[in-house]
Amino acid sequence: MNVNKVILIGRLTRDPEVRNTPSGQTVATLSLATNRFWKDKNGQRQDKTEFHNVVLWGRLAEIAGQYLSKGQETFIEGRLETRKYTAKDGSERRTTEVIAENMQLGARAQGGGTSFSPRPAAAPAQASTNSREQEVAEEIPTINLDEEQDEVRIEDVPF
Repeated sequence: MNVNKVILIGRLTRDPEVRNTPSGQTVATLSLATNRFWKDKNGQRQDKTEFHNVVLWGRLAEIAGQYLSKGQETFIEGRLETRKYTAKDGSERRTTEVIAENMQLGARAQGGGTSFSPRPAAAPAQASTNSREQEVAEEIPTINLDEEQDEVRIEDVPF
């Protein structure tokens, strides 16, 4: 049995970049930071931050581009995939990315409040009513990963 499953809960390090392929497929890329905290043998609190490149396709990419912003918490579930590419200097490189299959929106960046205020859609045809968006915001569970907290409490996990 083989398993390729990734689950990440972290904060976006930049706004998602949304593009369309020549065939018309929507793709979004984003960078997610996750933190790990532990105490060393001297009892001192240590932490380490990891950065993950995430790729979203189709409707998931459109939603990410519309509703996610730098600093926002998000839950990503997907798989690891490694691809080759040719760098500008002509050398072949490899990169490993998380291909998202599921996403949940979290709280907005600190200082920006936790109210739901999506970025405006790129085209007026994609815009929807604010009242419906606010109703959806109330239904979306969030996980608060404030820096003061040592670890995620099971009561905070919405799934």
